[in-house]
Amino acid sequence: MPKLKHNAKHETENLRTRLLQGMVIPAHPLALTSDRRLDEKHQRVLTRYYLAAGVGGVAVGVHTTQFEIHHPETGLYQPVLQLAMEEVQRFSGRGSSSPVSVAGIVGKTAQATKEAKLAQDLGFDCGLLGLGAMKDASDDQLIQHVQAVAEIIPIFGFYLQPSVGGRVLSVAFWRRFVQVQNVVAIKMAPFNRYRTLDVVRAVVESGRATDIALYTGNDDNILLDLLAEYRFSNSKPPLRIVGGLLGHWAVWTRRAVEVLERVQEIISEGDSVPAELLTLNLQVTDANAALFDPQHDFAGCIPGIHEVLRRQGLLAGRWCLNTEEELSPGQMEEIDRVCSAYPHLNDDSFVAEHLDEWLR
Repeated sequence: MPKLKHNAKHETENLRTRLLQGMVIPAHPLALTSDRRLDEKHQRVLTRYYLAAGVGGVAVGVHTTQFEIHHPETGLYQPVLQLAMEEVQRFSGRGSSSPVSVAGIVGKTAQATKEAKLAQDLGFDCGLLGLGAMKDASDDQLIQHVQAVAEIIPIFGFYLQPSVGGRVLSVAFWRRFVQVQNVVAIKMAPFNRYRTLDVVRAVVESGRATDIALYTGNDDNILLDLLAEYRFSNSKPPLRIVGGLLGHWAVWTRRAVEVLERVQEIISEGDSVPAELLTLNLQVTDANAALFDPQHDFAGCIPGIHEVLRRQGLLAGRWCLNTEEELSPGQMEEIDRVCSAYPHLNDDSFVAEHLDEWLR
């Protein structure tokens, strides 16, 4: 694999340093009008909301943005990424620190490299590389694919659960994956303890634990992922998952930022984990079940996110590109239940205070 040019290598190392510090990265939804066209106004509103909430980055073109935007016939991949980047640059131009921008990249190698080049041209820092389109590829073919994309843009690895389009990946694959020079982070979202441990162990055994930032995508176990210390051998230092790139954090984002800050404070001071955070983890998981709809194999996960954002005024409706994608039976009542049961999880007052300025 060709070596990175000096400037690109310097930028990648800066990105690595920032990601290793840990941050909230919401998976950005797609705002549509009632006729299922891009709602540019509310698409910008969402990005402004996340930036104002204090996130460290935003991820666009990912599962929560709806994988259909990658289909050429929708014509949405470039405009959606461009809108987000315009808002990130505007935010940074006001003297704020620049958030990390992550572009979702999917498809086989021809499509993935094309998307990587577009993301790079738009100014994105890295690409979240999904491998779901290569379900039958061997590990050798997958690594060749990863290397081809990594020559264009730094890679944020992505272990997506099979039920929403991912594939099972072995610990042997992850050992090879983390040896690719331009890999900077991995999002683990298999919703499976065993497979999450496969990734963490591969990073530890690779000797690159200080180079690759681990992020949870396990929306069903967010706080425990962030609080746990992973130790596989007394001869190796422990490893932590430092942040999250999550669909769940696309809602109530201000609270997510506050919780991560609290977790980081506990870890830095070497304090024991308060029992109340373990309770909070279960409450977040219960709320996530209402939003992500595991009772129906996650069929309503994107409309569930949309419904919360709609209630706050951040979206005009729940519409998805797929006309059949709607809330599952009983899901609305479940969302009502968790909103009532856990008012401390929402950031309704924060949104209400700033919504008018984001809508301008």
